Order: sequence, then structure tokens, then C-alpha cells
Amino acid sequence: METGKPDKEWDSKMNMDERIARINELYHKSQREGLTDTEKEEQAALRQEYVAGIRANLRGQLDNIVIERPDGTIEKLSDKRKGNRQKK
Repeated sequence: METGKPDKEWDSKMNMDERIARINELYHKSQREGLTDTEKEEQAALRQEYVAGIRANLRGQLDNIVIERPDGTIEKLSDKRKGNRQKK
């Protein structure tokens, strides 16, 4: 089932499952017959969007973690991460 390259309006409305399905579809097509330059660009863009989504999700989870120190103080992991960025 090949759907061709979706137009920009539809592409921006793809959810993560649809993006993964399209990435996999393009991968299997590349193994069978190869991809056009347009399809290669679409595949690269979808992969970048996928990785960016995973990173954002992980950051969101890490930002909600708190560390309780032995002395009883509580520190948000997000505050610690922000402090590390400023030191660089």
C-alpha cells in the first residue's frame, strides 16, 4: 500500500503512529526497489521529526523527576539540568 508523498498540510497533521508507519513503508520500499530523491527527503524529514519527538518526550519526563537528598532536601532534576547548561 503506497500512498505517495503526502502534501504539507496532511503531513503536518500526522500523529506519531502515522509517521512511524510512513517511515517503515519508505524503508521497505527502499529495500525492494529504491526511493526517489523526493522520497529520500521525506524519509529523512520524518526520521528527524520522530527523533525530535522522542527527545522532547524524554525531556518532559526528566523535568518531572525530583531527587530527595539524604538531608531531606528535594531538588527538581530540571533545575539541576538547567544549572549544568549554564556552566558549559
